[in-house]
Amino acid sequence: MSLKLSTPLDEDNPEALREAILELSRRHFNKTRKGAIVPGRDYIPVTGKVMDEWDCHNLVDASLDMWLTAGRYADEFEEKLAQRFGRAYAKSTVSGSAANLLAFSTLTSPKLKERRLRPGDEVITVAAGFPTTVAPIVQNGCIPVFVDVDIDTHNVNVDLLEAAITPKTRAVMIAHSLGNPFDVKRVAALCEQHGLFLIEDCCDAFGATVDGRHVGTFGALATLSFYPAHHITMGEGGAVLMDRSLLSRITESFRDWGRDCYCKPGKDNTCGKRFEWQLGTLPEGYDHKYTYSHLGYNLKISDMQAAVGVSQLSKLDGFIAARRRNFAALDARLRERGLDRYYHLPVPTPGSDPSWFGYLLTIRDGVPLQRRDIQAGLEARKVGTRLLFAGNLIRQPAFVDVNYRVHGTLDVTDKIMRDSFWLGVWPGLDDACLDYMAETLQTLTMDALK
Repeated sequence: MSLKLSTPLDEDNPEALREAILELSRRHFNKTRKGAIVPGRDYIPVTGKVMDEWDCHNLVDASLDMWLTAGRYADEFEEKLAQRFGRAYAKSTVSGSAANLLAFSTLTSPKLKERRLRPGDEVITVAAGFPTTVAPIVQNGCIPVFVDVDIDTHNVNVDLLEAAITPKTRAVMIAHSLGNPFDVKRVAALCEQHGLFLIEDCCDAFGATVDGRHVGTFGALATLSFYPAHHITMGEGGAVLMDRSLLSRITESFRDWGRDCYCKPGKDNTCGKRFEWQLGTLPEGYDHKYTYSHLGYNLKISDMQAAVGVSQLSKLDGFIAARRRNFAALDARLRERGLDRYYHLPVPTPGSDPSWFGYLLTIRDGVPLQRRDIQAGLEARKVGTRLLFAGNLIRQPAFVDVNYRVHGTLDVTDKIMRDSFWLGVWPGLDDACLDYMAETLQTLTMDALK
């Protein structure tokens, strides 16, 4: 069997062989990619990845290097990611959950001296969200303080957040819910006023802005996820963003086994005094590569993951535009059908331009609908649905023995737990999918109300 390549193949030339392999990988991808979703026949996923031949190209290119740890693509990805946000540093890691763990752990470092977070410190957050936004607070011995959310934006009620601040409060760690920013300007101002750290969980909100400014640039630290459901993907992956070099160094230390050394893999003596350090009670001149300043982890990505991230990042603007377009189209279809009489439909936080992750609906009080029945009906008709993650975290079995505090009540959070679900708006959906989703929801709702 012979293959026609765009340029003649010189089998003795490694670079020519590489180019041939990459060309064939792109061809293979395009020959095997799936067609468009056919509503009613195919399941309409609530999330999904959108990939092309250049993602495959980069993945194969990195694999041919056989540099299996973080390398040239990881450096490029971190640099371009930081540039995208206008932040000084981006540190890649294995997932958004790992990014949250690294971001919070960074604030516990002794290198922050009197500002470091310590066990027993209180951190304000919300219970209506994903568990690994809150888990690092508990895992580091701090106390989560839960406040309620707003029913329409499904984000933190900032009045309650402000009222929850006490002398024990040291930080705020909250996610931008389903791509809709919380009132981060006001929250950041409160943190500045009270000397609190702010961590923005942007895992579902890559590309969202507030008054033209990216979310992820208001807090001391911000986090991202690159799981296949998210705005860009590298399969598994995440990142922590920051501006201070000290925070960057600490995050890298926690990510890379807790070591004090900051040499990249395969490099030595970046500091120029590898055998001249004296830290802790170690002997003077103890090898800096084996000096550990934190109780860390190994949460580094591979260069193959980063290679996909570089390719995906180049398509981010199109992905965000598609999500916004699909959200607006689905919203118009549901409102035209009068479904806002029966459901709270999501609204953007004032002053924001969301980068929507999903479309959340909450059954209105007094409407005789059962969320479970509507959701099961949608799934039976091949329309994917999801809950707002944990619903109310403190009602989850994992939180039975957790030390936490609730400021006020979590009435809206409990309602979201009982009555909310969301539909997809990811870029793989087209008008035919959105029509089918809206028609199916309308039919199920009207049938249930008869």
